[in-house]
Amino acid sequence: MLKKFLKIITHRAIIVGLLILMQFLLILYFTFDFEHYIYYYFITEIVGILMAFYIIGGNSNPGYKIAWIVVLLIFPILGILIYLFFGGNQLSKREKHRLLKIYYNQRKSFDNNTPLKEIKNKDVYLEASYLINRHNAIYKNTEVTYLKIGEVYFEKLKEELLKAKKFIFMEYFIVTPGKMWNEILEILKKKVKEGVEVRFIYDDLGCIFTLPNKYYQTLNSYGIKAASFNKFVPFLHNRVNNRDHRKITVIDGCVGFTGGVNLADEYINAVNHYGHWKDNGIMLKGEAVWSLTREFLSMWDYINNLAEDFSKYKGDNHIVSEGYVIPYSDNPWDHEAVGENVYLNLINKAKKYVYITTPYLIIDNEMVTALSLATKNGLDVKIIVPGIPDKKIINEVTKSYYKELIKAGVQIYEYLPGFIHAKTFIVDDELVTVGTVNLDYRSLYLHFECGVWLYKCKMISDVKTDFLETLEKSKKVKLTKKRAGYLYNLWMQILKAFAPLM
Repeated sequence: MLKKFLKIITHRAIIVGLLILMQFLLILYFTFDFEHYIYYYFITEIVGILMAFYIIGGNSNPGYKIAWIVVLLIFPILGILIYLFFGGNQLSKREKHRLLKIYYNQRKSFDNNTPLKEIKNKDVYLEASYLINRHNAIYKNTEVTYLKIGEVYFEKLKEELLKAKKFIFMEYFIVTPGKMWNEILEILKKKVKEGVEVRFIYDDLGCIFTLPNKYYQTLNSYGIKAASFNKFVPFLHNRVNNRDHRKITVIDGCVGFTGGVNLADEYINAVNHYGHWKDNGIMLKGEAVWSLTREFLSMWDYINNLAEDFSKYKGDNHIVSEGYVIPYSDNPWDHEAVGENVYLNLINKAKKYVYITTPYLIIDNEMVTALSLATKNGLDVKIIVPGIPDKKIINEVTKSYYKELIKAGVQIYEYLPGFIHAKTFIVDDELVTVGTVNLDYRSLYLHFECGVWLYKCKMISDVKTDFLETLEKSKKVKLTKKRAGYLYNLWMQILKAFAPLM
């Protein structure tokens, strides 16, 4: 018992949390020096007003701005400190220079976007053009396989990893020791011994409760080149908001994986914390894998302050396939919400239906308006969210959007067997995006994300079939005629006000 207690209190997450708390308490001690409190009060009032104007004039989403202004109103002194440490999202000059170098390196490796000229549908052409203008490339000759559940993703991933001859690149938000990670790690060790170059990136905060501190050193000892993104340190810092939420595997530049699946046992239903875990992913073979390779190498170079020649990792692909594929990425430091814009474009271009799966439904006014207008224009809009949440308070925030959307005609379903983690948009049997981007503020504005935009690919019918099968296991949410109490309505409004910070 004592050993277990000591293990808990010496965990780095607890130690880091206590150190951060001590910093807050120390600041508060000096701030609330009551002998001089009146001076502090007037100074912080002035600073708070100036801070509010600064927030209003910023580039962030209006909902995000409002949430922070509410924080400043409720906590006139503490709110300023909280915003300074957690509300900003700015790069230093040195980091901007590094990021620009990496973008320049990416642009040098861009392919000719000739397939764009073949797209006759004007709306689709414009949407593809947007992604290309945001440093992405469009491809044909890419075989796309839809992986409808984590277990299928896992088996395909192992199968392809075992075939690796040159290199393996992997980048994941969460890694948890267990059946899934242990089996993959053994394959990676085996491949290193065969002379395959293996690189691995994990998000430090995403793994703070699952991996030991400096786990990359352990991986390095196996011959795996490893790095952690945005190391979580025991100091108040506004960069803690920005996480690497991407899930990417690239093998020999010829095979690529992405989607919602992390490397942990709940994703393959080896453990069941929240009922049945419904996730998905896709496997690419062919030309489009080059974009996933570039995305990984860009992150690797950023973390390690490198400027590599990407071209030596381009695969030798000879796939012939129909359809158009654009792997895309999103980062929080360019003030361009690419992930959200992809979703909005899909909704706005739809002619018949929009089908969506998402683990969270915490959206801004633009997304609410787009979904509502789509239903008012006669489109069939269906959204599947979890029946068993992984985070109860976040699920309450999701529910705070139900009433407005359902009244507008959006049909919302809850996945009864458990938790749905898939992030998928399907439009008119022609367009699909599968990736890592949740419908919440963190994913849309604060995290590094990725996805794949697909047009007229054969696998789109597989995605739709999977959605309809999932729909049969879900219950439609209906508004009750019974009026909710005043306190409940107030609670819902409070949750919506703070939704951008969750």
